[in-house]
Amino acid sequence: MPSAPLAKGSADALLFDLGRVVLDIDFARAIATWAGHAGCAPSDILTRFVRDEAYRLHETGQISDSDYFATLRAALGIAISDAQFLEGWNAIFAGEMPDIADHLARAANHLPLYAFSNTNGAHVAHFTVAYAPLLGHFREVYLSSTIGLRKPDKAAYDHVVEAIGVPASRILFFDDSAENVRGARACGLQAVHVRSSEDVADALAALGI
Repeated sequence: MPSAPLAKGSADALLFDLGRVVLDIDFARAIATWAGHAGCAPSDILTRFVRDEAYRLHETGQISDSDYFATLRAALGIAISDAQFLEGWNAIFAGEMPDIADHLARAANHLPLYAFSNTNGAHVAHFTVAYAPLLGHFREVYLSSTIGLRKPDKAAYDHVVEAIGVPASRILFFDDSAENVRGARACGLQAVHVRSSEDVADALAALGI
């Protein structure tokens, strides 16, 4: 379901995913860190990592970091500590996406900004401190591990739309996942599939920002 063409005045609120839209993510850094602690090659564990049911439970706050790391320890076949897993887990954050700070600062002068991320408690504790100035552009950050709902489930979008208090059709959503973009559009939001920061810039320009 495609979004209607963007035009000046066609949105009353902007909603941003975090990973690979606002914050740069490099999961290879986690694998390399874990492999270093385990004394093996990254390739030895890369193919064993899957986003399974435990991953989803972790992202909806239903299991603890320690419980999730226990499932990783078994799945990856590496005997490293929770602290070592956490070090790699948080190493994925590779900085801000190019030019996004300027885009957010400019957009915030025109419309209210919100964020909606599928994430977990460990990552939240890290990025809310490490990127506090950047995240300060958002009036509210909706986190799957807090609200107990994940994209692309309809209930997740419905929850966020209700919390923002703007009709879904007047919210423009930015996400790097095509699946999440489709889910948002199916729930009536306008949505942009972000492949680079230029996609954000182009959408803002179309809105007259």
